[in-house]
Amino acid sequence: QVQLVESGGGLVQAGESLRLSCAASGRTFSTYAMGWFRQAPGKEREFVAAISWSGGNTYYAASVKGRFTISRDNAKNTVYLQMNSLKPEDTAVYYCNAERRSQPLRLLDGLVAFDWGQGTQVTVSS
Repeated sequence: QVQLVESGGGLVQAGESLRLSCAASGRTFSTYAMGWFRQAPGKEREFVAAISWSGGNTYYAASVKGRFTISRDNAKNTVYLQMNSLKPEDTAVYYCNAERRSQPLRLLDGLVAFDWGQGTQVTVSS
């Protein structure tokens, strides 16, 4: 079982940036596709971004494309989400998770391999 710990959230103003981190335990991290998800109050959890095991392929939800960048450092067992030009509608709890394959196929549909962590709160004020 891989454990996932998200960090880096906070309160920012619209237009500002944040970088989220997700630290994963386990020696098989580098073989898994990884993804970021978010859940706003009163809404279902939604897909944000995903990345292949090597970092060579990335995928984004339409709402964040061009503003968010997902990356990973397999040596550190960490995946990142750089969020620029933040908007109030980006306010949510952000979570990471994985898929037990090299490419994020099921992740794009919200199908994840492991239990959710506690997430990290991102609040964007207008």
